[in-house]
Amino acid sequence: MNVLVVAAALLVGVTALPYLGYVALYVLVRPSGSPATKRTCEPSVSVVIPTYNEAKIIEHKLEDILALDYPPSKLEVVLADASDDGTADVAREFLGQRDGPTLTVLHDDERRGVAPALNDAFQKATGDVIFRTDADSALATDVLRQAVATLADADIGAVTGQQTEVLGDSEVEADYRGIQSKLQSLESHLDSTFIFHGPCFAFRREDFHPIDPNSLADDTEVALRIRRGGKRVVMDPTLQFVESGVSDFRKRRQRKDRRAMGLLKLLVQHRDMLGGYGYYGRVVLPFNWWFMVISPWLFVLGSLLVTAAAVSLVGLFGLVVPLAILGFGYLGQRDSLGPAQPLYAIVDSQVSLLVASVRLLRGEGSGIWEIDRESREAFE
Repeated sequence: MNVLVVAAALLVGVTALPYLGYVALYVLVRPSGSPATKRTCEPSVSVVIPTYNEAKIIEHKLEDILALDYPPSKLEVVLADASDDGTADVAREFLGQRDGPTLTVLHDDERRGVAPALNDAFQKATGDVIFRTDADSALATDVLRQAVATLADADIGAVTGQQTEVLGDSEVEADYRGIQSKLQSLESHLDSTFIFHGPCFAFRREDFHPIDPNSLADDTEVALRIRRGGKRVVMDPTLQFVESGVSDFRKRRQRKDRRAMGLLKLLVQHRDMLGGYGYYGRVVLPFNWWFMVISPWLFVLGSLLVTAAAVSLVGLFGLVVPLAILGFGYLGQRDSLGPAQPLYAIVDSQVSLLVASVRLLRGEGSGIWEIDRESREAFE
């Protein structure tokens, strides 16, 4: 029997096994609804928004906040601002003309990165609950009520929401988010989820632990540190939001590669949590290690082995394998794969994670990144 063929088959099988295991676990658990025991309450809430030159869209975001079904007298808006286009002035004028939340502006004369700015904002916020969101996102009107109701469960220290729409006509991103929400739902019903979303997550101020100033995934790190502190961190699908996204390959790479770098750094920095912290350390983190750290490299090795096996069997005709992979990627990034499009979303994420791994090994990674202005046009 051809050794290359056997090796390729074994590698593909080993790579797929943890994925099949998670699918089986999903079928057994059948997660649905909120993972929390909820009760009605109305604590004070600080809505924290990191801003950098958002003058064109900040009014839209503040209107989004004013539309929330929550007592305005119990809301504080905190801008962690490093703008030089008058974003804070626009916010002051807008809220000053309305009976609504109080406004606190923490202004930096130069950009330090999101993580240190948010550390300051979270620590200076006055609300019992802190709700973090982004300027280029929109929230369901009941999102705060759902968030504080979830946090009323004493076992839960942080909650993130479910993205229900990707603005900007990005089928790639929409497919990925759909798969990701199912993953998060399973993890949340088992114990806790790993990935949190910056446009929509909340936690009790008393449970906050300062994050690494060089963090590239501040949202997920806040949650991870709260889980380290002993409380669950969950995705609740009753918290709903929308965010912009793009299908353009280069622009999507910039956003997803940076995000992937942040998640990889967190997994490595907190590797001591493996095996502990209930199912979080015994199931959730091991799977995310496989998906984010190991699987991307096996994907590349598997592609090379399958190609080599095909060439060994049929000669140069075996090169159709890498051509097929390239064609799959080309059609996928153009949202042209039809029913197979969700599979491309997974492959696309593996590409980002592989690129992120290489960049981290080369010592790259900055908390200050280029803003994708085009994706914000939907909010202007």
